[in-house]
Amino acid sequence: MQHAREQRAAARRMTRDLPEAPGLPALGRRRFLGATGAAAALAFATGLPATGTAAAAELDARRIATDPFTLGVASGDPHPGSVLLWTRLAPEPYEPDSGLPGERVDVEWELADDEAFRRVVRRGTATAHPEYHHSVHVEVDRLDAGRVYYYRFRTGSWTSRTGRTRTAPATGAGPGSLTFAAVSCQAYHQGYFTAHRHLAEEDVDLVFHLGDYLYEYAVDAEGGARRYTDRRLPAVFDREAVSLTDYRLRYALYKTDPDLLAAHAAHPFAVIWDDHETENNYAGDTDEHGTPAEEFLLRRAAAYRAYWENQPLRTAQRPEGPDAQLYRRLHWGDLAQFDLLDTRQYRSDQAYGDRAHVPGPESGAATRTMTGAAQERWLLDGWRDSTALWNVVPQQVCFSQRKFDPDDPSRVSMDAWDGYPASRARILAGAESAHLANLMVLSGDVHVHYAFDIKQDFDDPGSRTLGTEIVTTSISSGGNGTRRPPTWDAYTRANPHLRFFDGRRGYVRVALGRELARADFRTVDAVTTPGAPIATAASFVTHAGTPGLEPA
Repeated sequence: MQHAREQRAAARRMTRDLPEAPGLPALGRRRFLGATGAAAALAFATGLPATGTAAAAELDARRIATDPFTLGVASGDPHPGSVLLWTRLAPEPYEPDSGLPGERVDVEWELADDEAFRRVVRRGTATAHPEYHHSVHVEVDRLDAGRVYYYRFRTGSWTSRTGRTRTAPATGAGPGSLTFAAVSCQAYHQGYFTAHRHLAEEDVDLVFHLGDYLYEYAVDAEGGARRYTDRRLPAVFDREAVSLTDYRLRYALYKTDPDLLAAHAAHPFAVIWDDHETENNYAGDTDEHGTPAEEFLLRRAAAYRAYWENQPLRTAQRPEGPDAQLYRRLHWGDLAQFDLLDTRQYRSDQAYGDRAHVPGPESGAATRTMTGAAQERWLLDGWRDSTALWNVVPQQVCFSQRKFDPDDPSRVSMDAWDGYPASRARILAGAESAHLANLMVLSGDVHVHYAFDIKQDFDDPGSRTLGTEIVTTSISSGGNGTRRPPTWDAYTRANPHLRFFDGRRGYVRVALGRELARADFRTVDAVTTPGAPIATAASFVTHAGTPGLEPA
């Protein structure tokens, strides 16, 4: 553990202290994995924007000849008097430099009460720095609480599309309701983002993206399962993302999807990552290939940097080398507290080689953690101080016990909380100690809809129900899916606390009220062809003060 901390510190120093490199070449996988730590750090070095005489020159925005707002607009993490606005300038989004020189650009922004911008309440100018790939993160404060606003950006002769956002209710306010959506897992190469188009048309206050916003895997010229006939994607996407340039380009590919563009413009998002934003099933400083930690941490630094550049995140979440504090807390008056977790960056390595396995001494070790000690303390302390009616935990992987086999002993996932039972037990003990009456966990990752009762003892169906877990299916990952996957019968028999299981694509819409919460499991039947209609496959409610799911 001490060695790992030293490696992380060394990687932070290398990525922080080396010279600026606004345009970074992509490295081949073999060369990347074979490089020494210092050489790889040099190749990946980017720093903070310089000031004074060392600052990048300023670009006259009137020289930008084509639309720089190809990646759209987004907002995120609404606070009672503040919201984060995002865009990134990319006249040529599929080029490594996005079609801009290594010069800073002034970008004007406006926030208004109305969509026509007749009543502008705040405006200003932000700088798009080349070191941050010309991304813009504007933290707009001194706003009214609990309000809808409209925003847009301008640079040169170009104006972005209009986005719609909102602030959270005032601290201590008693809102009667809140509606949010939960989404996850949007593999570009496995289908269209049709569910995002429908989500853009929903009346929700906030969207939680629970991870796998992109996949590091190659996307061929036809867009994989999209089977494009009207375009050919550049060869830069037809390889695994490992470098900063690779990750930046992959975000450009995803963010030019029209359905994702529409969803971001329509609603504020609160985003958290899972594994594929960096590498499949990584755990802390350990990847799935056994790469030396000091080399993998450089890849993680690149992935984390590109993630922040391309998401509506505040300065507090900006990475320092391979580290970033993504876990954070949002409030919706006294109705809801949201504790967003990071279950990748601090976790112990998966037990039993990350294979499906029966629980054993390796997975059951008391020292194993999913969250790391600091994040665990932060969560439990936050619960003890919470005055919210609903305590909601947006996070990545399946929290409830999920046996794969009807007969005991059953195999379980070593990547989910089943592979970290001591860590889960501490979390549930903390919830009981804090007397949480209305605990709701939001999860993604598994590309299916689940609804679980969270049990005090998952092996005893008669034990007390402590809360509810709502697992959202994927936007596109896994292809079209089916209502009853091949595992449906085994899983429903093996897990009596599993109340619902559907294998199609879509998202979950949750309405929180003073008396109950309602979850609508929204599905589309196809993602390999565009335009599938949306439907509600099932709805469940849980009553305030009485944990447990019931069909609506």
